[in-house]
Amino acid sequence: MIYLHKILPLIISPLFFFILTISLGIILKSKKISFAGILIFLICSLPILSKNLIYYLEKNYQPISISTIKDADAIVVLSGMIKPIKKNDNLIYEFNDSIDRILAGIKLIEKNKAPYLILTRGKYPWSIGKSEGEVLLDFALSFGIEKQKIILTENVQNTDQEAKAIKKLFPKKDQKVILVTSAFHMTRAIKVFQAAGIDIVPFPVDFRSSNQKFTLMDLIPQASAFSQTSRFIREIQGRIYYELKY
Repeated sequence: MIYLHKILPLIISPLFFFILTISLGIILKSKKISFAGILIFLICSLPILSKNLIYYLEKNYQPISISTIKDADAIVVLSGMIKPIKKNDNLIYEFNDSIDRILAGIKLIEKNKAPYLILTRGKYPWSIGKSEGEVLLDFALSFGIEKQKIILTENVQNTDQEAKAIKKLFPKKDQKVILVTSAFHMTRAIKVFQAAGIDIVPFPVDFRSSNQKFTLMDLIPQASAFSQTSRFIREIQGRIYYELKY
């Protein structure tokens, strides 16, 4: 099931449609179809489009001051920020752009906003090395967080499983957790956590949109813009999926 869950977004993506239309254009010897593929690629690569799409994902959230957050029963940091790198015969682990998630979780526990910091053991069947939660545990300990304050979930593969795993740790209805994840991902995360019966306080981080002035560069196709547009498509698919499921 997890393979289907990960493969479908790759099929329903700008890159797939670009490859599909170009291939059809070559096979059918149709310049119009090929042109349509190129047009899809160019439009999806425009910063002026991708910036607005990312803004749409994040528009319901703003950065929150830790001082305004009320105390909760636990702080939950969702996975999605670690990649293993092979060095000789060993593995080392590096962070991607979502490192703000764990940094925010550490700050929240340092400010005593909850007695526990919950890290999820995110790991796919094809992953190698440690689960993400185990790597983040070592990272949090390096900041001086006491080990007895950190809880690892069972192995999980997506946000839905993360929510269910955390519900097992906090089965009571009146318990509240501070949910830390990327702003673009928060809407989907809230949906599945509420479906699991978890009372949450959202703490969005890792904002991707910014208030920059329009420039001519926004009209020039860029690889980073194509990546952001693809992220938007994938996130919308996830939101639709969980809307239908729950």
